[in-house]
Amino acid sequence: MEISDENFRVWAEKNEVFFDGVFRLAGPDAYAPIYSLVFGLLHEGHKQVTFNLTGLEFLNSSGINLLAKLTIEARKMGDLLLVVKGTNQYPWQAKSLPRSQEVTPASRFALGVILCRGKSQFTPRRAVRNRSQSQQPPI
Repeated sequence: MEISDENFRVWAEKNEVFFDGVFRLAGPDAYAPIYSLVFGLLHEGHKQVTFNLTGLEFLNSSGINLLAKLTIEARKMGDLLLVVKGTNQYPWQAKSLPRSQEVTPASRFALGVILCRGKSQFTPRRAVRNRSQSQQPPI
């Protein structure tokens, strides 16, 4: 499934959700279809789900709230590993993504990648230095 307009696009491929473009939707109700798409993916029984934000140029406060809600939902899933791929290319990501640790205490921020695993503790075996070194999340 895909949700898009002239400024943004969200779609899922297997267990990865891609967020692309500029998200300036008018509030939580406007983000509801995106929430439903990702919520459904979280509940499909995957062991790992990835939020790929590397193409997400801008996300307003309602969109950041959406990501926080989805991260909390993933945390409720027990052993689900949530990987959030970000980039330092967009300043809002460098500023906002590390704050996800406040929402999910079991998360780890490692140079543009947030890792959190349900209610259990998780420590990455290696950190991703930058996107060019590895496209795969550290697991």
